[in-house]
Amino acid sequence: MYDDDFLDEEWSSMDELLSRYEQVKRGESTRIMDEEEFERVIEYYFQSSNEEQAMLACDIARTYYPFSASILLLRAEILTQAQKYGQALKILDEAEQYDQNNLDAVLLRSDILLSQFKYDQAALFLEQKSGEFEGKEQIEILLELSDVYDECEEFDAVFDTLKKVIKIDRRNEEALQKICFWADFTKRLEESVTIHTQITEEDPYNALAWFNLGAAYQGLKLYEKSIDAYEFCVAIDENFEFAYRNMADAYMRMKWYDKAIEVLEKHLEIAKAEDVIFEAMGYCWEKRKDFQRARHFYRQASQLSPQDDSIFYKIGETYAREKQWDKAVKSYSVALHLDKENATYCMAIGNCLMEMDATSEALVCFLNAVRLKPSNKSTWVALIKGLFAAGYYDEGLTQIEIAMEHCGDKPDFRYFQSAMLFELGKTKEAMLQLEKALKAAPAKMKLFTELNPEYLRRSGVTDLITKYKKQKKS
Repeated sequence: MYDDDFLDEEWSSMDELLSRYEQVKRGESTRIMDEEEFERVIEYYFQSSNEEQAMLACDIARTYYPFSASILLLRAEILTQAQKYGQALKILDEAEQYDQNNLDAVLLRSDILLSQFKYDQAALFLEQKSGEFEGKEQIEILLELSDVYDECEEFDAVFDTLKKVIKIDRRNEEALQKICFWADFTKRLEESVTIHTQITEEDPYNALAWFNLGAAYQGLKLYEKSIDAYEFCVAIDENFEFAYRNMADAYMRMKWYDKAIEVLEKHLEIAKAEDVIFEAMGYCWEKRKDFQRARHFYRQASQLSPQDDSIFYKIGETYAREKQWDKAVKSYSVALHLDKENATYCMAIGNCLMEMDATSEALVCFLNAVRLKPSNKSTWVALIKGLFAAGYYDEGLTQIEIAMEHCGDKPDFRYFQSAMLFELGKTKEAMLQLEKALKAAPAKMKLFTELNPEYLRRSGVTDLITKYKKQKKS
């Protein structure tokens, strides 16, 4: 809550100071302004985007305080803002004569070098300067150096610099937060485990260090160890929401969906509701085959993110698992409406329509899927199976030829070709194609027999299958 009296005093004080400054400027003042007062006037004009007046105030201030490094630094800032980098650097050189170890001057010089795209010079300068400072100031320079390395894509150097910060201050929040990301990005997760294990041994109540340790273990797919680390993290800080989020993910990867649900529920208690959390809850309930509850959470996710087509697709999937084809079609259709170029959604609708005996409509969906993803084998498989189910065997053979042109000569297509030829009474050709398919991929024989189990009653077919099964074993 703002203190109105304080603000009024502040404005009154500034107005009075500006009035006195105007008197000094006109040579009418009987009292000299002190250095800090000049700085306030310069900053006022600078923040008001009145660079001309700010520069004039610097010039006047220097007539009274010619050796003031802080006034020179303000002048350098104004020149930097105006992109007059050469002039700004000269002013900084002058300021260093009066104050050699001014942190603001170091950071400003670094900013100027970055603005000039002189990344290597900026990095070298900050490396040298970091050894001239101690404590918080040294940390600030190192954090700036890590950003410079990021700019010039020296990513391992970013990680190494953040390590230096943590060695100085193992509770530095910015460094701990950043090193977690860079450990994963640079694939130095094992090193991160070593670093954060040492920190947690020396400082067992460091929640961020426990979180980073958990994240490193998680990146290494050591999920149980990551969960243990996250447990320590939330024991120290029960409102550490990212720890709950990551812990839930680790449980889900281990397929411990009950545990994941517990953790996600805790996340919902302490943090603002998010679509990704509701979606994760829906996923867990779906894996537990409680499709009604899964839909409940997916719908909550969709309310927070109504343009996310994938959520509606997932709702459709739960209906399809329950064989509620008409409801599944409605959900898939919403997903397709949001992403009209998604072949998967077209196929999903087509599969439901086939189950509902709406063959013609289903084939239209499969054709759309093929049009959208002509080089995707699964779209052709859906169309060809649909044509077979509808009894369009000649058209099926035509589409198989086109599919081979787009996707290559796949065993799947040979199996389908054989089935189509059998249905057309072309037994010799069908057997030839079946043998080619079995020779290339005997394990995929189910593609053929699922189309019509009656094929297994044919002695020629069973003999051929037996032959290639024996060859596979030998």
